[in-house]
Amino acid sequence: MKPVVLTSLLLTCFLASPVQAGWKPIEKVETYAVSGQTGLELYTSIGERGPMVGKSKHRVIAHTNFKLTWVRDYQPRGDACVLASARPKLIITYTLPKPNGRLPAAVQKSWEAFSAGLAAHEKVHGDTIVDMVRKIESVSVGLTVAGDPGCSKIRTELTRRLAEISQAQRQASREFDQVEFGQGGNMQLLIVNLLMGR
Repeated sequence: MKPVVLTSLLLTCFLASPVQAGWKPIEKVETYAVSGQTGLELYTSIGERGPMVGKSKHRVIAHTNFKLTWVRDYQPRGDACVLASARPKLIITYTLPKPNGRLPAAVQKSWEAFSAGLAAHEKVHGDTIVDMVRKIESVSVGLTVAGDPGCSKIRTELTRRLAEISQAQRQASREFDQVEFGQGGNMQLLIVNLLMGR
């Protein structure tokens, strides 16, 4: 079984009162245990124990997930509605494999190179998520919809815009994985080097 990396998205919107501008993502790392004394055994264990994602619940090597909530201030202004402020809270969680025991020195060296490359790969997914949230923030703050004193139409318009940005992020993530896992790609080389004990 050849696991692949997949980024899945969780998007939740929370509407509340205005807040101050400026934010930073919260990044967390979770691990799952793998076993083995060779690169092949470790990679086989990844295939057996990796996180299950997607509708088909297939296993992957690693996973970048996020939870996004918003505090938004919608203000009626005359006959229009304005989104005066939008403050995100973004939590990114990276799930990575970790050996559950001591490895032989040569295998440990190979594992460290594989693990560092894998973490760097997932960090790119995290960076695309942060970029997506900044784009959402950019199109949100100041959004004005005329003829909406009850601030209902603006929510529909905002949802439409956010869907476009979210889809673009997902597509960029898929394309990145295709390159990384493709012929001669970085992740493909990391896997080969782990299996070959390099």
